Amino acid sequence: MKTYTLHLTDDAQMDIHHSEDFYETQSPNLGIYFYDSIISDLDALKHYAGIHATYFGLYRMVTKRFPYVIYYDIEDDTVIVHAVLHTRMDISSIQTRLTTKSK
Repeated sequence: MKTYTLHLTDDAQMDIHHSEDFYETQSPNLGIYFYDSIISDLDALKHYAGIHATYFGLYRMVTKRFPYVIYYDIEDDTVIVHAVLHTRMDISSIQTRLTTKSK
C-alpha cells in the first residue's frame, strides 16, 4: 500500500481552526474532539488518497464523525488538502472557492 505525504494549504488549516473554535464555543472540549477527528481522517487519507470521487476538479472525502468534507488533490507522492468544509455550506460558494484551487 502506498503512503502519501500530506500537505495542508493555509486555507485548509484555517478551515480546521475556525471549525475547531466554533465547536469549542458549543461545548467544552468539543473543539478538541473535532480537531482530533479531522486529524484521524487526514491520517487515513495518507493511505487511501485517490479512491474518492472528484468534484470541481478535486477529490472529495467525507469525514467520519463530523459533517465535513475534505477536498484534496494528489501531486506526485503528496496529497494537497485545499479545503475542509462543512457539508451544509452553499454549493456555489464551494465551487467558487475550489475552482481557483484545482488544476
